[in-house]
Amino acid sequence: MNPRYPIYIISKGRWESRLTSKALEKMNVPYSIVVEPQEYDNYAEVIDKKKILITPFSNLGLGSIPVRNFVWEHSMELGAERHWVLDDNIMWFCRMNNNRMWMATDGVTFKACEDFTDRYENIALSGMQYEMFLPLKTLDKQKPFSLNTRIYSCILINNSIPYRWRGRYNEDTDLSLRALKDGWCTILFNAFSCKKITTLTMKGGNTDELYRGDGRLKMAQSLQRQHPDVVKVGRRWNRWQHVVNYKPFKGNKLIKKEGIIVPEGVNNYGMNLVERQ
Repeated sequence: MNPRYPIYIISKGRWESRLTSKALEKMNVPYSIVVEPQEYDNYAEVIDKKKILITPFSNLGLGSIPVRNFVWEHSMELGAERHWVLDDNIMWFCRMNNNRMWMATDGVTFKACEDFTDRYENIALSGMQYEMFLPLKTLDKQKPFSLNTRIYSCILINNSIPYRWRGRYNEDTDLSLRALKDGWCTILFNAFSCKKITTLTMKGGNTDELYRGDGRLKMAQSLQRQHPDVVKVGRRWNRWQHVVNYKPFKGNKLIKKEGIIVPEGVNNYGMNLVERQ
């Protein structure tokens, strides 16, 4: 029950914590962890060398953008139609069922996301919701997925979409918005989620390169410049934050692939409804 598409973990300065790597190891899910050459030896001491992919560049000061585009091209060279790109600060993966969150012990959550995504011809991005946004007291009200919203940190990317990662900040929101504006759909799974460490609470990654000082404000302003029609900058949770209006994309409809048969007993979009007590 492992995923059919390649999984890439983008990592920098986190060979000691390597949370996502540890989680996938416990689940026996295959992956490649992508690191810059100057940190290869550090990662090679704690991770199987066969699982390490080295970038042809280092310390560009552009956050994770170059490496994200690097793995996109790498997956296409493998002949993959899609690829997963994961942040390196994910502790575990979960499944929602019977109003409870269950820890995933193998790759079935990835496989289920892929199977659902592959039923439609116009899904640009799909991915798993953050566990923090699925409080237990609300599980009986949650839908299996949200349509046409942002996809963060645990992303399944359609390799055929005509974009690449760009900029320096908020690259995942920017990519989601560009796809939505062109009529593509995005799927954020609530039935399958991931436990991600809160931004700025771990050393390494973008914490060191991008978020120091007024990095949060610059990040929000950068996205507003890219998408002034749907993005505002405001104060939320005692910090600067971008606020995105996704209502204009409600009209983006999923298009089922020809020949796809939805099994009896599932909802219109082809996913089993979450069982409720």
